Amino acid sequence: MQTGILGIDLGDVRTGLAVSDALGLTAVGIGTLKGLNDYELIREIRTVIAQRNVTLIVVGYPVNMNGSVGERAEKVRAFALKLEAETGVKTVLYDERCTTMAAHRIMNYTDTRGKKRKEKVDTLSAQIILQNYMDSHPFS
Repeated sequence: MQTGILGIDLGDVRTGLAVSDALGLTAVGIGTLKGLNDYELIREIRTVIAQRNVTLIVVGYPVNMNGSVGERAEKVRAFALKLEAETGVKTVLYDERCTTMAAHRIMNYTDTRGKKRKEKVDTLSAQIILQNYMDSHPFS
């Protein structure tokens, strides 16, 4: 069975998900989970881990533009630690500075507007986070 890497863009309302292709070269967005508490979110992520044979999880780490760690980054770090403990899958934090801005630029370019945009921006952000991680760690 193929193994994969799962990318996560953790948000307060929506959490975007992406997975690697079989060769670990390309990230593909697989959707957004909305309105879940940590317990429910981890339960849903467990399902993705089982379906996709995930062996590594990359969680976007929202450090501030100056590199400092704020409240949001601490919340993401705590979730990532809980996720690794609950799933047994190695979880790494990856600097996500500017990924949401990049996702919005792509959506502007593709003229994605309104409700479609809200539904897709977090998935696209997860895809960008995962792709950036794979590009900087080619043999993970």
